[in-house]
Amino acid sequence: MGCSFYCDGVDKAPQRSLFNALGYTKEEMERPLVGIVSSYNEIVPGHMNIDKIVEAVKTGVSMAGGTPIVFPAIAVCDGIAMGHEGMRYSLVTRDLIADSTECMALAHHFDALVMIPNCDKNVPGLLMAAARVNVPTVFVSGGPMLAGHVKGKKTSLSSMFEAVGSYTAGKMSLEDVEEFENKACPTCGSCSGMYTANSMNCLTEVLGMGLRGNGTIPAVYSERIKLAKHAGMAVMELYRKNIRPRDIMTEKAFENALTADMALGCSTNSMLHLPAIANECGIKINLDMANEISGRTPNLCHLAPAGHTYMEDLNEAGGVYAVLNELNKKGLIHTDVMTATGQTMGENIKGVVNKDPEVIRPIENPYSETGGIAVLKGNLAPDRCVVKRSAVAPEMLKHSGPAKVFNSEEDAIAAIKGGKIVKGDVVVIRYEGPSGGPGMREMLNPTSAIAGMGLDKDVALITDGRFSGATRGASIGHVSPEAVRGGTIAYVQDGDIISIDIPNCSITLEVSDEELENRKKTTTILKKENLSGYLKRYASMVESADKGAIINK
Repeated sequence: MGCSFYCDGVDKAPQRSLFNALGYTKEEMERPLVGIVSSYNEIVPGHMNIDKIVEAVKTGVSMAGGTPIVFPAIAVCDGIAMGHEGMRYSLVTRDLIADSTECMALAHHFDALVMIPNCDKNVPGLLMAAARVNVPTVFVSGGPMLAGHVKGKKTSLSSMFEAVGSYTAGKMSLEDVEEFENKACPTCGSCSGMYTANSMNCLTEVLGMGLRGNGTIPAVYSERIKLAKHAGMAVMELYRKNIRPRDIMTEKAFENALTADMALGCSTNSMLHLPAIANECGIKINLDMANEISGRTPNLCHLAPAGHTYMEDLNEAGGVYAVLNELNKKGLIHTDVMTATGQTMGENIKGVVNKDPEVIRPIENPYSETGGIAVLKGNLAPDRCVVKRSAVAPEMLKHSGPAKVFNSEEDAIAAIKGGKIVKGDVVVIRYEGPSGGPGMREMLNPTSAIAGMGLDKDVALITDGRFSGATRGASIGHVSPEAVRGGTIAYVQDGDIISIDIPNCSITLEVSDEELENRKKTTTILKKENLSGYLKRYASMVESADKGAIINK
């Protein structure tokens, strides 16, 4: 199996003396050194159980002949950061996580890695790092939260946000809101619907970087501890076989991920993260690929917020592998790609049964013949924008209405709660893009307020920022180019008619080219002048959303 980088030779004696200071024995130093990247902290519900996952992974690594060594990764809770300046610091951590993990892994010359993320930017950040470092690596997440139960119905964090909107509209009492507050998030884990964290943990399975159940086994199940032990053992097998992340995350693997994304109805944030991860692997994902794949991929799942099933239900139905097996019935999955199991995807999913056709629709009876995400293009978004089609009411798939324009999320929320948004409106929130925000804040507060007021089937929202995976309705994000960089969205005025045609993947500002050119001559682009620290650096370096909001190196 080989020994660690530090075990032989006089020239490594100084390093070994420092391992002695840590209390490592000669026997431990002679084994492969496996970095355990732990995102445990005490502020993110999805991460509070990761200390137990870490101990289980260490056990698995030791059982299989490695020496586990833990180091940390940061993580932001998007729900806690939502609706205030803190949300500017969510997306930006993806690159901090990737950078710091790369630094730690390469500075200390680990032979292999086990990544233990769970929440939104933590997962893609560590996948980006895995591609850069490119030593044998396995992922095991902290797992999803169980659904809450309010008045006999399952519920989740998105219902909590919508309850606030319902209270504002006079449709819910304070006592009802407090019941949601106390019951919506009943356990540790990543929030219980197909939001961004769970989307990315499921797609980690599809990419081949996580074992079966990585995305779906609930955080509080003992099965999650077993999974972590198996992850520790699996990374040692990858080490012996010298199978590395770039051997696994190939172009075919990313096509599989986009296909599963469409079938599962994942968060639109996957359209930021998959291109960024692929970029680290030397692979380019064009958003047009998403529409091409969506056009041939049926949507098989309507997990919350699109429907009334949750991650625990998907797990019981057979999980991600059952979805892949349904897709494979029509040859939509590349089965010859390598995975972290040391076997191909085809070997992994062989014989996996769909145990609940209400949770995972059989491919012969999908929710729709096309996928859960659509990429739109038009004069309002020449470089495209993104919508979670599976969470849009049928009557809003095509919509034209007058624009109500706001230069920040806060201004939009004030108007929504002040009763200034009416049926038929198209709410435009700009200067919230990757650079203009900066940080591309999620807009769960305004979308939840709209839904809570019962307007989600009547009002569209468009932004150069992004939407939470917990968002439902005609919520169109990632408008590119963004306002601060002179995109058309900067020149929209109140009352302009905006036409949305999701089935035909188009979005149009019904204003003549001549009028737009005149507006460009007279409109002042708003730029934040008081930025400092990391946000200032990020705003100057980040690419647009259609490129995955990657840092321009």
